[in-house]
Amino acid sequence: MGRFLNSPGAPYLLLTLAILLWASNTVVGRAVRADIPPLAFAFWRWLLATVIILAMSRRHVKQDWAIIRHSGPILLLLSAIGIAAFNALLYSGLQWTTAINSFLLQAMMPVFIVWLSFLIFKEKATPGQAAGLLTCLAGAIVIITKGDPGVLLRLSFNYGDIYIFVAVVLYAGYSALLRLRPPVHDLTFMAATFTLGAVLLLPLYLWETASGRPIEFNRTTILAVGYVALFPSIVSYFCFNRGIAQLGANRGGMFLYLMPVFGSILAIIFLGENLRWYHLAGIGLIVPGLIFAARK
Repeated sequence: MGRFLNSPGAPYLLLTLAILLWASNTVVGRAVRADIPPLAFAFWRWLLATVIILAMSRRHVKQDWAIIRHSGPILLLLSAIGIAAFNALLYSGLQWTTAINSFLLQAMMPVFIVWLSFLIFKEKATPGQAAGLLTCLAGAIVIITKGDPGVLLRLSFNYGDIYIFVAVVLYAGYSALLRLRPPVHDLTFMAATFTLGAVLLLPLYLWETASGRPIEFNRTTILAVGYVALFPSIVSYFCFNRGIAQLGANRGGMFLYLMPVFGSILAIIFLGENLRWYHLAGIGLIVPGLIFAARK
């Protein structure tokens, strides 16, 4: 496993898997919006993920404890924007917005990563990254609009769109700031950020419950929370953090353009939608764009 993680092709595979699982998280969040209140979904997702990751990382956390204690501010910031705020806003937005609006907004995340990397660290995008970014964006728009540019003019934005837009900007900031993460084991970093994220979500969850929206635990809610806690949380964040650490935020962030690709595929498989020409056209733009942008 260690040999694979350090291989040249590892970050590309890790980031691809991370985006696939995150696309499934959006699909699940949209599917259970009537069954699970958004803040409860975010809280129980990260509480369960915290319990699992702490059981896996006890030895590493003990070894890295001194570094964790001295890295409190950056860990708290990353947890607040990348764990607590992003997921609370995403699930809240999916209560109202449509799938097409959600994927369109998330497809803009690589643009914000490049901008924030420049604003914070003065990191400029290379011509290859810029060309790849634009090519991927074109492919994402083809898929989301189903090949009809008029869709962009007909989109109606609501509170859900605003929530997801803010979530996208915050997660772009998380991606850009990952270079400041403390030099600890990957499992230690995940354990620290997951724990802090769950703690930050707790008062929001209690407020939502007190406001008359308690979660009802049944087969659907338990399976949904269990799935997103294990795969889009533990597996995805490990893959994404590792991939960004190896490729950098600008190059690695381009893989987020795979979100509408995987979202379309999952919709075809689980929602019974048909494979259309614009899916193939969008994939035909995104894949070479990713390859071009990810090159050094």
